[in-house]
Amino acid sequence: MKKSLVALVTVGVVGAFFGLCLVSALQLLEPRDMPFGVTGPSPVVDAVKSKLSLDVTTYSSEADLTQAAEDGDIYGGYIPGSSSDKLVTVPAKSFFGEVYVRGGFADAAKKNDRTFTTTVIAPLPTSDRTGSVAGLLLLPTLIGGYLYASMMFPYARAASAWRRVAILLGFSIVIAVITGVVAGPVTGAVPASYVWPLLPCFALVTATVALAAVGIQAVLGKAGSLVVAVAFIMVGGAGAGGAGVALLPTYWQHIGAVLPPRYAIELYRNVRYFDGHNILPSIAVLLAYGLAGLALLLVMERRRAAKNQPAHAGAATEATTDTGAEATADGPAETRRRFVPKNLVAPVLLAVLVTTLFALNYMSAGHEPVANDMPFGVVGSTSLAEDAQGDLFSLKITEYPDQASATDAMNRGQIYGALIASDSSNEVIVVPSISDLSPLDIAANFEKAAKSAGTITVTAYTPTPLAPKDPFALVLAALMVPLLVGGYMATALLTNAMGSAWSRWRGLWLVGFAVVFGLVVDLIATYWLDGIPTASFWIVWPIMSLIVVTVSLFAAVLRRLLGPLGILVTVMLFMQFGNPSSGGSNGVPYLPPFWRDLGPFLPPRNGYDLLRNTVYFGGNGIGQALTVLLAYTLITGGILFFLEWYRPQELSVPGVDKETAASAASVSVPVGPLP
Repeated sequence: MKKSLVALVTVGVVGAFFGLCLVSALQLLEPRDMPFGVTGPSPVVDAVKSKLSLDVTTYSSEADLTQAAEDGDIYGGYIPGSSSDKLVTVPAKSFFGEVYVRGGFADAAKKNDRTFTTTVIAPLPTSDRTGSVAGLLLLPTLIGGYLYASMMFPYARAASAWRRVAILLGFSIVIAVITGVVAGPVTGAVPASYVWPLLPCFALVTATVALAAVGIQAVLGKAGSLVVAVAFIMVGGAGAGGAGVALLPTYWQHIGAVLPPRYAIELYRNVRYFDGHNILPSIAVLLAYGLAGLALLLVMERRRAAKNQPAHAGAATEATTDTGAEATADGPAETRRRFVPKNLVAPVLLAVLVTTLFALNYMSAGHEPVANDMPFGVVGSTSLAEDAQGDLFSLKITEYPDQASATDAMNRGQIYGALIASDSSNEVIVVPSISDLSPLDIAANFEKAAKSAGTITVTAYTPTPLAPKDPFALVLAALMVPLLVGGYMATALLTNAMGSAWSRWRGLWLVGFAVVFGLVVDLIATYWLDGIPTASFWIVWPIMSLIVVTVSLFAAVLRRLLGPLGILVTVMLFMQFGNPSSGGSNGVPYLPPFWRDLGPFLPPRNGYDLLRNTVYFGGNGIGQALTVLLAYTLITGGILFFLEWYRPQELSVPGVDKETAASAASVSVPVGPLP
């Protein structure tokens, strides 16, 4: 009982800390000392500085400022002129940063009776329209490196350091090629001309993380896996700055600056959009981490060899066994050693498979969020809604007799906005609480269409006001990750602690954990981080607990039927198919067809819809989501109860033990705040 309690407390603490990191880094994306260039004083710049935190650098000429933007040194610039000014934006530096720059300077220029033209440097292509590809590329390369080290740990400790490093480097090259193929030819997220220069970057990041992890494991043993997961995946991922480093809270800017994920994203972004400028610092830091890990590994290898010196003969036998070589009459075993020993084949292949799914699924689901058949309301007779649509923005239009009817539909979360047309004006209403991206797209497309149809006003409407520190409705989507991870990790570690997949009380342990874990996450998100309205605290708690228990019972059933392989199957189903198909903060209309159709059958989509609609839309439209979650919970709970009494033999898969499964599960999470 004591071991079980310790295991669940560990999962709860780590999961809650993970949620704290993700939400605190993501919830308030706004400029904080954001590097910005000017060529001279301007009342417009002064007005923007009073509202946005800019770190202003004065350049001697427009050419110098433009060059700084092309090198990725600044997030934008302002060039005052005699009669008209010029605004420079750099969307590839930060999608949301450009939104702040455009909006802030448009308002300030209007108030100061100034006009400006806009020059866009390093524009984002349709294949990366929100600048999320750099963060998506981090997933397979960062997680792949650590996954290799973690899954190899139970098998490779007896192998020589140099042999482990050789396999590690080979693995890094394989992951680099897979990432490049997925990002390039398969999904089209990265043009082919940029895949080749990015390949060595992918290999460098994967090798760096793997070497650092192996080195720390050599010093701390099993505890090293947890240390690296917390430092690199949870803390490093949250502070990576995928949405723009200068938009992170100041403390996350400083924390991220000492960990590899930040430099990996900067390396990818600068190679892809800024012609390789300023990549040497990133390469230097990554190499330093990798070499430090290698040094630790070699030092600990030497110490281990010194301790085992008297047992030289036994050690030689062990080494021979580890390499998978066998002496026969045909020749010495030394000449037939395998590059990858037999006992490492299964873990290596599993690491490659999990990493490949991360690259393929998240990249295909999220690199090009384009609105398709977005539910939208129209009041009045107008062609403006049709004119606003195009290849990158399509609406599923519902006509309403009056504004009150359209407002009621928005209150229920049925439409993402509405056009209220009249003879004298056109008003577009957007709903920020249903999607972080749709208000921007709706406003931009309708304003463009209205240039030939008269003036238009854009109004934001939230049926329930957003939480004080969640202006973009990002928190609930971010919280889904620790809830899912906590669910299957609780099952994995509880089973390991019990020493068997059989226990008549396992289901009760997991239900109890879900209740407590849901409460802790709710307290952190609501009262510590102000990311959930306080009025929703008591209803959010049972919903979070339901999500956790749904995942944990599902994982327990598969663990009972498939052995340790069941945990890996759960991870793949929930994190690598369920989470990308949830729609998240962008919303379901932004998903490609495959992911849009898959989501309703899996708990992550339904869990997020249940949370969002309960908190921000008065509990409307939750019937299907609640039914699916309860069905998963009751069915898997019943199956688990039967299995615990029937006790069928546990399936054993060569090369996949409980430590391997737990290690894979512990790092199989998306890292960093992605737009």
